[in-house]
Amino acid sequence: MEYKFFDRNFGLQGKVAIITGAANGIGKATAELFSSKGAKVVLLDIKESVKEVADSLNKTGADAQAFICDITKSENIQNVLEESLKKFGKIDILANIAGAVELDDAENLDEEVWDKQMNINAKATFLMSKYTGREMIKRGGGKIINIASQAGFIAIDKHLAYSSSKAAVIMMTKVLALEWAEFNINVNAVSPTVVWTEMGEKAWPGEVGEAMKKTIPAGRFAYPDEIAAAMLFLACDASNMITGENLVIDGGFTIK
Repeated sequence: MEYKFFDRNFGLQGKVAIITGAANGIGKATAELFSSKGAKVVLLDIKESVKEVADSLNKTGADAQAFICDITKSENIQNVLEESLKKFGKIDILANIAGAVELDDAENLDEEVWDKQMNINAKATFLMSKYTGREMIKRGGGKIINIASQAGFIAIDKHLAYSSSKAAVIMMTKVLALEWAEFNINVNAVSPTVVWTEMGEKAWPGEVGEAMKKTIPAGRFAYPDEIAAAMLFLACDASNMITGENLVIDGGFTIK
């Protein structure tokens, strides 16, 4: 049997990647890493600062395009995909990173807060996967990587809406991987512990965060670059035999 060796530098030369939530945190780190490995990147975020990220990458010789986009709306996603295909001609990789978290006790949780987290974390992941997946099916392959969370498979206080949305992402990943394997599309998830991002600091400030660190065997939270590195592995050809998996990056929190 003939075997095609992958790029052992985990390169993404010639690949086109769409990255949501790219204005900061894990999304920005992933955009920077993918670009450094040769990928052309389409950066999506609802924040205008996503344009600054693209400009910064382009100054280093990368090829980045930014869109300010509400990815909970089908028409917005379809417009972005149309523009991206006009510019780059294809889509090889989708990194679903955009997310939202607001914490509260279940009995006090507002319906609007529930809806917001389900829309951004779960619905947007579905819509981005659906429309990008259609293009990947036409081309005969691609990689989709979803950011889930350790909160998607273990119970954490005050995380009802967030945990429910991330549990949906984990199962969505598995079903999409099953359905799209015949089209040479790999679909995987990454489930981090708390990551030092704007969202992580908001959810785990001060003493609450310090107490949480003590429950993690590694004794600290994760950094965006560490999550981006896992995203790179799942995006490159080295992981072609991996699909439907949920890579947990939690410093040992869930091994106890």
